[in-house]
Amino acid sequence: MLRIILAIFIIVPAIEISVLIALGHFIGGWTTFGLILLSGFLGIYFAKREGRKVLEYARFEWSQGQLPAQQLMDGICIFLGGILLITPGFITDIFGFLLVFPYTRPIFKVMLLALIQRQISKGNIHWINRR
Repeated sequence: MLRIILAIFIIVPAIEISVLIALGHFIGGWTTFGLILLSGFLGIYFAKREGRKVLEYARFEWSQGQLPAQQLMDGICIFLGGILLITPGFITDIFGFLLVFPYTRPIFKVMLLALIQRQISKGNIHWINRR
């Protein structure tokens, strides 16, 4: 797992820099800079809006005596999407928007749940019941 994270921290910025340079040559440096700022501000707006919706629905389910498990998964996806959206670059913005938008988020929720289940089965995640 550490190798994958390390590879992501090396490969993703290299790809982002390449895309930014190519786009800067194609549409101009200031336009590219403006698009980066625009995507960042739009990303913050959408992440905040979707986060509020999920939080309100989670509070409602909690008040009804239900565990808001789906909203927790939504919250994790929105949080990760928000982090990707404030990171400069267009590739991270694409994945960030996909994580934040409610229509594409279920795809990532399934992948996240599979990852969590795999880590539990390997013994990397333990549940602690405190009563």
